Amino acid sequence: MPEDVGSAGTDPASDPKPDSDPGPGSDPGSDPGPGSDLVEGLAAAAAGVATASGGRLVVLVDGRSGTGKTTLGNVLADRLGAQVVHLDDVYPGWDGLAAAAQAVVTDVLGEPSGYRRWDWEASRPAEWTSVDPALPVVVEGCGALSRASAQLASLRVWLEAEDATRWERAIGRDGESFARQWDRWAAQEAAFIAAEGPAGLADVVVRT
Repeated sequence: MPEDVGSAGTDPASDPKPDSDPGPGSDPGSDPGPGSDLVEGLAAAAAGVATASGGRLVVLVDGRSGTGKTTLGNVLADRLGAQVVHLDDVYPGWDGLAAAAQAVVTDVLGEPSGYRRWDWEASRPAEWTSVDPALPVVVEGCGALSRASAQLASLRVWLEAEDATRWERAIGRDGESFARQWDRWAAQEAAFIAAEGPAGLADVVVRT
């Protein structure tokens, strides 16, 4: 059963995308900042598992839009000296959540380790981005934690927040461009959650 560690916040806290719209959650500016105790605890847990298993250190950070995935992923990667993969760079367009979830298993954590970056401005695939399989990696984004990817991870984290709070954070961050796509994206999140049950796969559930 996943550990529920409570609040992480320390502060109060159409198809082709317009040029100013980077994706469904790539700018962490309005997300809650994780507390230092939380970060230290998660980093220590991940490192401990990787050391004991002798395997690659892999942290998966998942949750719906506006829960603080990008912020936590960046901070954890910095603490662990890890590479970070933002699924916002992997989703092949606004209908690409399921494809990105599969790419986590087959590409990001597979061989060769990496992903095909999505060019949101051009609405088409871009270059292949390599991920060094010998180095720790943090993967963040909705779709990161599936039944298949969970087996490859040292630490699995699920973030959650009230719907109204998520909306305020996400739309405050990304503006009208995301507001127009909110229902479309939320339906994919709901389908992924129903199919994979990521909260139940998590080692830690964090309420933000």
